[in-house]
Amino acid sequence: MADRYRSASPYEGLIGFSRAVRRGDRILVSGTAPIDADGETVVGDASTQARRCFEIILEAVTALGGRREDVVRTRMYIVDAADWEAVTRVHGEVFGEVFPAATLVVVKELLDPRWRVEVEAEAMVEE
Repeated sequence: MADRYRSASPYEGLIGFSRAVRRGDRILVSGTAPIDADGETVVGDASTQARRCFEIILEAVTALGGRREDVVRTRMYIVDAADWEAVTRVHGEVFGEVFPAATLVVVKELLDPRWRVEVEAEAMVEE
């Protein structure tokens, strides 16, 4: 049986997915865009948007019984290679003592053209 966490993203109900799912000791967090508590895109540069993505991810992990230290993998998608340093600096602020496996990929575009970054994460919780 899996536990699920839903966020303010308007896409979850439309597409039919959960922000995060926990099954056993694993928490899988879906691609997370910079969406505020009202379901609107956070306006700002790549670091501002990345910070919001990581906030949402940590909210989901915590809601499902995990901690920041339980995050073992992140995947960051950016649309402009010039944003790599801004996004990875925020990653370092959030996970600098955790050191999860991490991937950064430059993609052609994301679902909403205002998004500069989208992030996925996985956590493993000791039971």
